Amino acid sequence: MNASPFRNRSILAAAIGVVLMFGLVSQATAQAARERAERRERSESRQQDDQEVVEKYANATRENSKQQASSRLAKPLNKLISLHEEGKSAEARAAAEEIIAHERANAYERAIAAQIAAHASYEAEDNAAAMDYLRQALEFDGLDNNNHFNSMLMLGQMQLQQEQYEQAIATFDRYVAESGSDDPEALALKGNALYAMERYPEAAEALKRAMEASPEPRADWMQLLMAAYAETGQTAEAARLAEQIASKSPGDKRSQLNLAAIYQQSDMPDEAAAVLERVRAAGQLTDEAEYRQLYATYLNLEGKEREAAEVINEGLQKGALKEDFNTYLALAQANYFSDQIDPAIQAYRKAGPLDDDGETFLNLARVLWQEDRIGEAKAAAQQALDKGLQDPEDARKILALPGN
Repeated sequence: MNASPFRNRSILAAAIGVVLMFGLVSQATAQAARERAERRERSESRQQDDQEVVEKYANATRENSKQQASSRLAKPLNKLISLHEEGKSAEARAAAEEIIAHERANAYERAIAAQIAAHASYEAEDNAAAMDYLRQALEFDGLDNNNHFNSMLMLGQMQLQQEQYEQAIATFDRYVAESGSDDPEALALKGNALYAMERYPEAAEALKRAMEASPEPRADWMQLLMAAYAETGQTAEAARLAEQIASKSPGDKRSQLNLAAIYQQSDMPDEAAAVLERVRAAGQLTDEAEYRQLYATYLNLEGKEREAAEVINEGLQKGALKEDFNTYLALAQANYFSDQIDPAIQAYRKAGPLDDDGETFLNLARVLWQEDRIGEAKAAAQQALDKGLQDPEDARKILALPGN
């Protein structure tokens, strides 16, 4: 009879999938960036003609439009602006359509009407109309460069949010080419769209350029670049970034868990366990996946089975871990390999009835036999046979042992 009570140690360990916790970065980034662009556009569109405007796009290939509103459409434009500021979205859009359709409206008047209608539509949560108006504003080609290129950037951001990734990438490329801007935000947004399309090497390049062009790169850009590196197998680069992010936010649970996940993907289980243990010590482990990630990491480290058992017991006590087959089997394994035999037997007794077949009861029988508890070993062997075994030979040998 095989003296080992386990078929294969790795088989008994719970299979834990490591998932980076980046969340919906693309949507959050697009939303925040779009709102910033919207605020900039509103501020710029309200400036008086005689005010000095700072030209943001000095390197643009587009000639800066100097067109202004004519006296004949001053009243309709003022009405449009007032309706928008009062939050009357439908009325503002109707007023904008009248100006756009006016036979004597110039390119500026049509473009500014479309731009205001875009904002009114966005505020009314009509994103399709907002994007259509932004496209019109660009096509009329009557805005000054600041408003023209801000509208282009906002269009790309909205396309990204609406998961129109190909269109968003084209818009961001056009923005960079025509504006002559080295705005890192546009590069980061393009990287976001590329990542969403699983074009990870291109996403990493765009995000890296964004970070290099920014005096203070944003954390969400760094996290997305880290994810792109991880997807392309550049684990050393991913780990470097993860360490940088985690060091800046030692109390941020997501950053710490991401670092642990990167360490695991980089075949650095000791480092992963250390990070996860710090999170546990801070009382931040809360759900099943987090506890499973830590105890599975310990089980795959030599001599760390006692720590694994401690984590499992804590997870069970807190209700974070379910009292199911995988949990009790992992607990039995952790206790057995750390020479805590009685707790191992108790865990096997709980896992056995939850198993699909009799293999767990057979492992229990083997442990009991090794402890010279022959009567209990025979009872467990019979339970294994009753539940079903592919190879019943070991169970029958235990049943045939002398003694009770």
